[in-house]
Amino acid sequence: MLDIGFLELMLIGIVGLLVLGPERLPRAARTAGMWIGKIKRTVSGMQREISAQLEAEELRQKLNEQQQKLDDSLKKAKLDVESIADAPTSAEASKSSTKAAQSDTEQRVAKASSRLDDALQTVREETPQPSSAPAASTAPNREAEPETSKPESAALNKDRNHQ
Repeated sequence: MLDIGFLELMLIGIVGLLVLGPERLPRAARTAGMWIGKIKRTVSGMQREISAQLEAEELRQKLNEQQQKLDDSLKKAKLDVESIADAPTSAEASKSSTKAAQSDTEQRVAKASSRLDDALQTVREETPQPSSAPAASTAPNREAEPETSKPESAALNKDRNHQ
């Protein structure tokens, strides 16, 4: 903060002794020390609060990035599942190749399912640990997991209906 050496302190003490006198100098020094302590505590509290706000903002940004990645992965998986669901209707038009179409559909379902699993695994690996995040920011992570399983199970049910 201030780079004051011993000689500067001694000079301030001597001037204070001459100006205030020996009776009022201890009380003035005590009051000055209390004010300096209050100022230091206030500055320290502000620094802690600012760093906490910056950390919270950083966590919000990471959470938004993870949510965006998850949304993109789910959209891609949804498109894959929808394309698989549309493929059997065109395969039914040509009855001679139903077995080939079924095996093709099964392969596409397996590929889409593995892509969805990979995307979910990536998102889970990149999600910040709950111990470093505030309690309020961990609740959306817990709520997001069941939502990711709903489209996956809906896609599987939709695929079962077409087979």
